[in-house]
Amino acid sequence: MKKLNLFYTKNDRDKKLLQEDKKRIIKLLIIQYYMKNGIFTSIITLLLTANGIAMSPPETDGIRLLVIDGQSATTSLQKSDLIRLFNDKDLTGWGYRKKAADLIVFESFDGMTETNDKRFFAKGGVLTAGPYIEGYAERYGAIWTKKEFSKNFILTLEFRASKNADSGIFLRGTQLQCRDYLLAGPYKTLKNYKPQDWNKIEVVVKNNVARCTCNGEILEEALIIPATGPIGFESDLGQMEYRNIQIRELE
Repeated sequence: MKKLNLFYTKNDRDKKLLQEDKKRIIKLLIIQYYMKNGIFTSIITLLLTANGIAMSPPETDGIRLLVIDGQSATTSLQKSDLIRLFNDKDLTGWGYRKKAADLIVFESFDGMTETNDKRFFAKGGVLTAGPYIEGYAERYGAIWTKKEFSKNFILTLEFRASKNADSGIFLRGTQLQCRDYLLAGPYKTLKNYKPQDWNKIEVVVKNNVARCTCNGEILEEALIIPATGPIGFESDLGQMEYRNIQIRELE
């Protein structure tokens, strides 16, 4: 493999230093939260190895670390406070978004443990999206956060799907399929997915591109999403349960 002049720096001084004297580099650690489990990490490791640079990333969240001559300089991805989107008790902060003429009207369920149509409900620390039942006004239902998110963010949650369940996670309006994957697809080759058990979804959004994983395996490497919008869950076929729903916005 051809050696590359590979470096990640924030300012011209560090960049010039690397260009002028490559031997001065002892280690180059590139750490980002979304690099820890995926193909991108492997590619970075391979490129660094080809350039004679050892990589040994620690378990560090949301930070880049550059080490030159034993001196470290960090450029942190500034993070806001962690936001729990679901309070484990009721549907406060969630609601239906309905079109009225050219407007979107938000129907809030603050303080309620279930929606008026009983399609979504909160109980025992779990937000449940019930299955479609004949007689519902619409085949597909969706519940949304009142808050919209325009900054880069990291969204994590756990889900448990009933057999062959079909739901979805809306990222500012774009849907990431959340299903009983091995049966319902579309990601039928996952090795770490646990049927009818709790699984972890992590979504890292940067510049309106989402990298989505399930238990560390790639679902979508580069899912394009709108510049702003709420988080939502779909109700369709089968029952889907969600818990530990939290988001951290990145500056």
